[in-house]
This record gives sequence, structure tokens and C-alpha cells, in this order.
Amino acid sequence: MSDFGKYIRQGEPGSKEKAQAWQTAIGLQDVDGLKPSEYLLQTAGRHIEGDITIGEVKHLIDSYYQSKANRTDIENKRTEEADKVSVRITEILSEKSFSFTPDYLILIHRRLFEGLYRFAGKLRDYDITKKERVLDGDTVLYSNHELIRQTLEYDFGQEKSVDYPSLDANQALKHICKFVSDIWQIHPFGEGNTRTTAVFTMKYLHTFGFTFDNSVFQEHSWYFRNALVRANYNNYAKGISATTSFLELFFRNLLFGEKNELHNRALKLRLPYISANLPEPSSE
Repeated sequence: MSDFGKYIRQGEPGSKEKAQAWQTAIGLQDVDGLKPSEYLLQTAGRHIEGDITIGEVKHLIDSYYQSKANRTDIENKRTEEADKVSVRITEILSEKSFSFTPDYLILIHRRLFEGLYRFAGKLRDYDITKKERVLDGDTVLYSNHELIRQTLEYDFGQEKSVDYPSLDANQALKHICKFVSDIWQIHPFGEGNTRTTAVFTMKYLHTFGFTFDNSVFQEHSWYFRNALVRANYNNYAKGISATTSFLELFFRNLLFGEKNELHNRALKLRLPYISANLPEPSSE
């Protein structure tokens, strides 16, 4: 990852854009604890330098994982996912097309995870909970699986109705944060929701004419995910309300070039242990 910095600092405009896309794509894998292979990093460098196209990168990576000779050299299936999804994110970010529809969100998921998840591009058909460290083990309430399509269409419809030209920058930022957090809360897919949401969001923001350094996603991908969690968690019994304030700090850095400190520890809740019969658990 650090080797790509030289292209951003010194490279031609095309090289800078490609290096930033690669940094973002690889950085986003961290939200699922994934790390790319050295082969992916080397191949990405060749793409940035203009030696090969993104299509050739995809072919090389696919061939690498199809080769029985190479399979003993790869760490595991998780590395394969990191490599392939990084290539696909880079490809999508480089494209000049976009459609503000639930179907485009679904298409992004299919393109990112095809061949990796059996449910790539398919809406979740079961209900889920996820224990979140930032919530001290509690879970966000995600959309009922039977209502995912309807909820997506409602949220997209609400966002389309926003008259952004009439808003100032701060108001517009709040609307964008609310829309992004609502889409993520639906959690329409079995896995890969945060990466899909991030890619869709970057594509959407470009339609506003924003030019920004995607490295904020690369450097703070875990903060982005945890901010989405906090934007969708209520526990009124313990005095906790959902807030997009953390997400707004993230987008202020991304869109306005601010330098707000983004620390995951600032998002972590420490919920009081409530039980009439059991002692409070040890902190060890």
C-alpha cells in the first residue's frame, strides 16, 4: 500500500487516479479483516504504471487462483477474496457510469462478489443479527428480509425527492449521511454490505461534482463502518440514540478536506451490565 504513495505524489494524473483507486479498494478489505497478496500488490503496480489494463489485471488474478501450481503459495480463500474484490472495486471506480437505483446497488454487489459468494447480487432471504464490538456486543436492528426490496425503493425515493440545490453544504451533508446510513441499515445482502455501500456512495458523490481523495475510505474504513453502526443503534433504556454525527465527521474530511480526528475508540459504547442475578463480568 505504501508503495502506491509515490504515484499519488509524483505521478501523472492517470497514475494518481489509479493509485488512489487501488489504495481505496485494498483499504476497504480491512472492514472484513482481509489482506491482499503480494502478487496483487505487484500486479496493481503494473496497472498504475500503465503496463497493463484493468482487464488484464483481472485476467492475471483469476489465472493466479486457477493455477494449481500457485494454490500452494496463497494464504487462504480470504486472500483470494481480498485480491479479487480489490480488482473489481478499482474497475468500478474507474468507470464513468452510474445509476441511482436499487438495481445498481445490487449490480455492484454482484460484480464485487461473483464467484466468491453464492448469493452475489441476491437480496438476503433470512433475518440477521451481528454482535458489534463498538456496541459492546449488542446488534443493530437490520431490515426484515421480506421487506428489503420495498425498503430500498422507499429510501431511494426519499433521497430523490431532496432538493439539494436549495440546501447549504451542511444541510446537504446531513442528508447524504442519513441516506447512506439508511441503505447500510437495510443490510440487503448476506455479506459484503459495507464494501458495496462504500463503492455506491463514492460513485453517487461524484454525480454531485465532488472531487475528493478516496484515501479517507482507505485509511478509515473501520471508522466508516463503526460510524454506520452508531448511526443505526438506539437503546433508549440506557440513554443511547442513533446519531450520524460520527459519520458526518468522516464525510467532512472526505468532501470538505477537514482534518477531524477519526478514532474508533470514540465510537465505542460501554453499556452497563444489567442483571439481577449475575455479577458484572471481569474486564480481563
